[in-house]
Amino acid sequence: MLLVRSHHLLLHRHHHTARLSPRFHRLLLRHPPPLPRAASAASRLRPPRMSSASSSNASSPAPSPPPPVVPKSKIRFCPSCGSPTKLAIPDGDEKMRAVCSSCGRVHYENPKMVVGCLVEHDNKVLLCRRKIEPAYGLWTLPAGYLEVGESAAEGASRETLEEACADVEILSPFAQLDIPLIGQSYIIFRARLKTPNFSPGPESLECALFTLDDIPFDSLAFSSIIVTLRMYLEDVKSGNIKFHYCTINKRIGTGASDLRSFDIDNHLAV
Repeated sequence: MLLVRSHHLLLHRHHHTARLSPRFHRLLLRHPPPLPRAASAASRLRPPRMSSASSSNASSPAPSPPPPVVPKSKIRFCPSCGSPTKLAIPDGDEKMRAVCSSCGRVHYENPKMVVGCLVEHDNKVLLCRRKIEPAYGLWTLPAGYLEVGESAAEGASRETLEEACADVEILSPFAQLDIPLIGQSYIIFRARLKTPNFSPGPESLECALFTLDDIPFDSLAFSSIIVTLRMYLEDVKSGNIKFHYCTINKRIGTGASDLRSFDIDNHLAV
């Protein structure tokens, strides 16, 4: 559940076969941050680079791109025997894994599945204000981790009941959002209230229905919620609700509530 502050979202790397609609692009890039004044002056004063045979011969080769970031394993001890693990590349594999130093078992870390509901009622959407960290006090869609033994739709309904005490009917899947850096994948469903009753659950300070114009984009909890609601707003205004997929690329070292801490890739809408 999930981001905050600022009206802009940087979209640097769209897939060449999947373009954002112009209106969605404008929604996410309302006010791109200006260059610092000193940097702007320096760029105006920098002389143009001249090309010549001598300069091209003397030029150094282009620097190679930085290596991809490999997340460190969080499995410190073997779940099977309790012995410490070590990072190693198992035979036939190509990635570092947590390998037990005693029994030799290889332990894999897989992404977490997060499910939630975009609840519609009287042309409004239901949001919950978080009572827990991270993002205490910020608004989010009711969502949480999928439990073993339940479907994605069942988990989304359960989370909505837990966080907003709302009994909902699932209408359709609306968005799948992958966040590779933190190992999370979101599935958000459109849903409707079976009865007009809701109230804050143990993890919520309050719950409220918001018109689309009143959604508090400056105090939303997570990048996934911001992106989902922007997509929904665009679809409603166009009169065509679609299913969306995209990758949210979070930047290392930035806070979860920083609107400039991620880019969107591979946006598909069908």
